Amino acid sequence: MNYLIVGLGNIGEEYADTRHNIGFMVLDAWAKASNAVFTPQRYAARTDIKFKGRTFMLVKPSTYMNLSGKAVNYWMQAERVPLENVLVVVDDLALPFGKLRLRPNGSDGGHNGLKHISETFGHQNYARLRLGIGNAFLKGQQIDYVLGAFDEDEKNTLPPLLDRAVEMVKSFATIGMERTMTLFNSTANRG
Repeated sequence: MNYLIVGLGNIGEEYADTRHNIGFMVLDAWAKASNAVFTPQRYAARTDIKFKGRTFMLVKPSTYMNLSGKAVNYWMQAERVPLENVLVVVDDLALPFGKLRLRPNGSDGGHNGLKHISETFGHQNYARLRLGIGNAFLKGQQIDYVLGAFDEDEKNTLPPLLDRAVEMVKSFATIGMERTMTLFNSTANRG
């Protein structure tokens, strides 16, 4: 069974370690732990990882955040992945830093990547794993904040956070959305 896991972010060195790229960071952490290597392909960098009889197609769109739907739609069609096997990994300002939340659907919450995916699909009924990046910015500073680097304290807690996100993605594909939400959403705050 195939799963399409899309980590949202922006390509280019200037965006590499920014809050907005935490979706890329989750996929990079999984690829590194699995000795998998991303290769540039159409609309994205991609690598495949096999786990418990499933193939996970990890995709990091190269379309920039605002056109993420283009890459998601292309890879869904090209690989014939059903919508229920698609998971978008994304940063979320509305959640405190370090909080993880899996949802089967929902609004874009003002996130341009999710907004474009929803516009491309014509609905918001696709799974997303939201990683809280907090909202410690002054009015009018949102863009600088999301495109800024994590502070030192956050950087120190990123590795276990990324690992936990990878575990949630695996769980989503192996035990399903509902059980994963029950298992992880309530405990995702605990240190």
